[in-house]
Amino acid sequence: MGEYIGRFNVIPSLPEKLEPIREIVYNLYWSWNHDAIELFRRMDRKLWEETHHNPVLMLGKISQERLNEVALDDSFISHMNRVYVQLNVYMEEKSWYQKNFNLSGDKFIAYFSAEFGLTECLQVYSGGLGVLAGDHLKSASDLGLPLVGVGLCYKEGYFQQYLTNDGWQQERYEITDFYNQPMTLVTNFDNTPLKIEMDFPGRKVIVQIWKIQVGRVPLFLLDTNVPENSEEDKIITRSLYGGNTETRIQQEIVLGVGGIRALHAMNIIPLVCHMNEGHSAFLSLERIGILIKKHNLTFEEAKDINFYSNVFTTHTPVPAGIDIFPNDLIEKYFGTYYRNELKITDKVFYSLGTILKDKPVTNYNMAHLAMNMAGFVNGVSKLHGKVSRKMWMSGFVDIPFDEIPIDYITNGVHTRSHLSKDMQELLYRYLGEKFMQNPADPDAWKQIDEIPDEELWRTHERRRERLVAFARSRLTKQIVERGGSASELAFAKEVLDVQALTIGFARRFATYKRATLIARDIERLASILGNPDYPVQIIVAGKAHPKDDEGKKLIQELIAISKEPHLRKKIVFIENYDMNIARYMVEGCDVWLNNPRRPLEASGTSGMKIIANGGLNLSVLDGWWDEAYTPEVGWTIGNREEYDNLDYQDEVESRLIYERIEKEIVPLFYGRGEDKLPRGWIAMMKNSMKKLGPVYNSHRMVDQYARKFYFESFSKRMSLMENNWKKGKEFSVWKNHLIQNWDNVKFLSISEEEKNGDLKVGLKYPILAEVELGDLTPDDVEVQLYYGKVDAGAEGSKSFVTMSHVVKKVKSSKYIYRGEIECRDTGQFGFTLRILPKHPMLINPFELDLIKWA
Repeated sequence: MGEYIGRFNVIPSLPEKLEPIREIVYNLYWSWNHDAIELFRRMDRKLWEETHHNPVLMLGKISQERLNEVALDDSFISHMNRVYVQLNVYMEEKSWYQKNFNLSGDKFIAYFSAEFGLTECLQVYSGGLGVLAGDHLKSASDLGLPLVGVGLCYKEGYFQQYLTNDGWQQERYEITDFYNQPMTLVTNFDNTPLKIEMDFPGRKVIVQIWKIQVGRVPLFLLDTNVPENSEEDKIITRSLYGGNTETRIQQEIVLGVGGIRALHAMNIIPLVCHMNEGHSAFLSLERIGILIKKHNLTFEEAKDINFYSNVFTTHTPVPAGIDIFPNDLIEKYFGTYYRNELKITDKVFYSLGTILKDKPVTNYNMAHLAMNMAGFVNGVSKLHGKVSRKMWMSGFVDIPFDEIPIDYITNGVHTRSHLSKDMQELLYRYLGEKFMQNPADPDAWKQIDEIPDEELWRTHERRRERLVAFARSRLTKQIVERGGSASELAFAKEVLDVQALTIGFARRFATYKRATLIARDIERLASILGNPDYPVQIIVAGKAHPKDDEGKKLIQELIAISKEPHLRKKIVFIENYDMNIARYMVEGCDVWLNNPRRPLEASGTSGMKIIANGGLNLSVLDGWWDEAYTPEVGWTIGNREEYDNLDYQDEVESRLIYERIEKEIVPLFYGRGEDKLPRGWIAMMKNSMKKLGPVYNSHRMVDQYARKFYFESFSKRMSLMENNWKKGKEFSVWKNHLIQNWDNVKFLSISEEEKNGDLKVGLKYPILAEVELGDLTPDDVEVQLYYGKVDAGAEGSKSFVTMSHVVKKVKSSKYIYRGEIECRDTGQFGFTLRILPKHPMLINPFELDLIKWA
């Protein structure tokens, strides 16, 4: 057959009464509104499941008869109108941001991520990073932040997983039809698609833009699959994390450089850009290019100005998780760009891709580029902040470990997206509107104690029953698809027990997450699971990366174990892990098991999703659990130990898991009185909800990003922009002057004001210092007294006091400073002095990498 010569779109024909549904399905607010989901189910329950919970596709497939039928159903119409009103109220009511801040300007924060996990029908995510980005947008919407999301539109998304008879993972890729998804093409005034052009080696690449409305926040996804592009370029955005290194750099150029261009083409001028992981770091170059072109700034001025309005969040605790491109590939794609647009030498350009100052640069590190370009850098849990400082300390020579400018904001989850309908109704009844509006408000959660134990337990048990029913039906489906026998099918209907203690383990099958740790001693596991009086069962799900054979072997091992006669009904592996399976699991499990090799789990968010649902965590002290754990809210595996011998570590920690389950978890779960309620367990559920619920959610997280980073970088950006970038240019001049004169800065003498032997607690210890500042003045620097206990080691706590400038020596560049150490604790202390840069624009004194120690 020949080529198609024209295209046309067919959309569902809705009876007039049902028109509001069109608006409802195109705003993903429905994905965290149970009432809306119930409405879709009512239209056609079977079709809702078959379309993988995609209301747009469902409307396209539903019969015209059924549409006419529901249009005449008064109760359906009033349900639809109720949802429509909820949506409109949500979109129009005054938000947290409008009430408290309302900075001038609209949509000035742009949040870039390579994946977004919003709901199961939109396959543009692979795992936790994507779901976190989706939750970030949902909470930004709830809080009313002026934020937009930017990502890539993957035609085939992440793979679908199925297993062979012997448990080996196979991948299947499904092509997504964007016209049948809750998304729309961004168009010009004349309804033609809005497109942007990008310069690639020897050609132009054209990009079109899709928009997904996430509550109040728009998410824009870039797509190279347009007729103008060559076949090679059409597939740049084809698959998530697919292809080779060259595909990856192409995708990251489209995301970073194309993302900024797309926003400008839609008249959205981002003043603050947030890079979620290093994939989008090229955006920092494009932002500099725009300032050079539009405002006639030099490269240095533009770089200094942009530095204060870029935020970089790193999610990996290991160097292997970072994108690194060889220089020749970078040269191929950026050679003409940095010479013509940025007007800089290759030496300057390549130094941007590393934080190591003295080594010759052989490759371009995306995390280093992001760190060099962003004034605000953070890890995703308290422990990960520390791990990140360790990982990158070689880039911060002479700076004390705890002062390396890498902050942390612990991840959170969007509570309403991960909360079961049953539990939400219960919580709404006892916690009220306050909890629904702002789950980060600790006061709202205090009422948890008012919930009668029976009600909380019955609600949780109902969710466990649903999980077991779901697992059975999925298992049946898997057996049918594999062509299993009748006896296998009969067996699938009997696996699991709706009343047994249920442990969930669902995540990516990366080897460091140690999926088979619980199966290390099969006999012992069998005795725990097979106890007739106190049964225990395990539900497992997860995908291994297509190229990760080690991860696939772990799945195969688990499948083999689950087929052992004495374990057959006790361990179930659910194929094709996605947001829908995750939902059933976090809503229905009693215990969530997490046993990564510490400290390789940067944050981990799956365990946070069970908190509001009443589940409890059993986890290694890693990521978020390291800071969240107390004995009344859950259990730990080990005590923050790190081992050199990994096999020995696995041996020790698997034994600890068995012991926790046998000695603490099972007795607490089955400790029932006459009323058959596990009162001790319920008390722990309530503690976990009350203490962890208000903290480990994305409202708290996005609120922190806003207050710590977004608003501060917005105000710095505004002040740098005034009067045609006057302050920005002055700052660049000051910075250059400081760098050129830094070598002349030194300590000349240091003396103690009075010698008087040992000091008593409560006294002050005064120090005088004479410093040489060359062409600089006391306005340019800060002189500090730095002190701490002598034997506390590199990571022990230190303090510093800012010294005050007392006199200048006549007609010279020598200055005298004085400071006092307050003696608060006893013991032997050491002190030294240091000189640091000082300027109101600096976020912290270490960002220029200049420090003089005495």
